[in-house]
Amino acid sequence: MARYTGPVCKLCRREMQPLMLKGQRCMTEKCPLKEGVSNTKTKKYPPGPPRKRRTKMSDYAVQLREKQKIKRSYCLLEKQFRRTFDEATRMKGVTGDNMLSLLERRLENVIYRMGFAASRRQARQLVFHRHVRVNGKIVDIPSFLVKENMEVMIAEKFKQNPHLEGSIMLTKASESVPEWLEVNFDDKSGKIIRLPVRGDVLADFNEQLIVELYSK
Repeated sequence: MARYTGPVCKLCRREMQPLMLKGQRCMTEKCPLKEGVSNTKTKKYPPGPPRKRRTKMSDYAVQLREKQKIKRSYCLLEKQFRRTFDEATRMKGVTGDNMLSLLERRLENVIYRMGFAASRRQARQLVFHRHVRVNGKIVDIPSFLVKENMEVMIAEKFKQNPHLEGSIMLTKASESVPEWLEVNFDDKSGKIIRLPVRGDVLADFNEQLIVELYSK
């Protein structure tokens, strides 16, 4: 499956907003888009050749950029993202809220939110390499949707991994575990207390623009 393997900071620059693609590491590194960072090597402008003049973005361009921002934040390809949106439209309630809830419920995102991985990409690798168990059973599908009261844990053979310990330390320092999750850092496990809602997503997303884009 094709996947972007270039520098992730370039994606942040393209959207002109930190997408936290390195997870907690983005808080400690000198990101050129963070406020207060001043460095002659930083590039506070989109990648590509410089434009001679700036024109106002069309409504379609604004919607497209918002879609790319959300899609890249969750490290999804277009087909995966569109499938999630289509599933959200079939659910009861607000489509945009349903879409964000589905994205948050992906197993790779849950591992990242619990603090067992430094980024969603790293969390995906943990799932692929069968280091994650759900209700005691190995699950190696990153897109697996967790449900209420499910228990997620790290496999016993991986609990002493230094990368895992480093991610947990960063999570403890930032206290970034969302309210819909309950985490036991000592046992390297967690539980889904309830399904995530729109208020649990703190990122600056305008999901209504995605609904308008795909409704055309």
